[in-house]
Amino acid sequence: MPTPHYGQPRYRTIADELRHRIESGAIPPGALLPAESALTAEFRAARGTVRQAIAALREAGLVVTDHGRGTYAVPRQSASELDGGSDSETQQRQVAADAELAAIFAVDVGTALLEQQSLTRTNGAVGIVVRTYRLLQAES
Repeated sequence: MPTPHYGQPRYRTIADELRHRIESGAIPPGALLPAESALTAEFRAARGTVRQAIAALREAGLVVTDHGRGTYAVPRQSASELDGGSDSETQQRQVAADAELAAIFAVDVGTALLEQQSLTRTNGAVGIVVRTYRLLQAES
């Protein structure tokens, strides 16, 4: 859906709309943003404009891009985390799909998945744990 952008660069309007979706939870932490092609159609904007909007979100720390896989929303930091009393770590590992993950991904139990775990501690106490899973893509 196109949005009016009175006096503001078009990419900024798109970035603001996506920021709103991320902050409201419409795009939850760890979720993929829609593909560039879907965003260009939705906002009736050029691919370069959509890429600028995503770059602005990346600079703001709201999304991360995993080249070849997509752009993901990241957890929003709380005020207590912003005061410097927090640290975070991210780990990736290959795991075998259990029955629940196999059902979600519509694959066989034991299929290789990439698990990414982000852990945030505030003043030494674990505050947030986010786990995302992706199918491993065969290299050609």
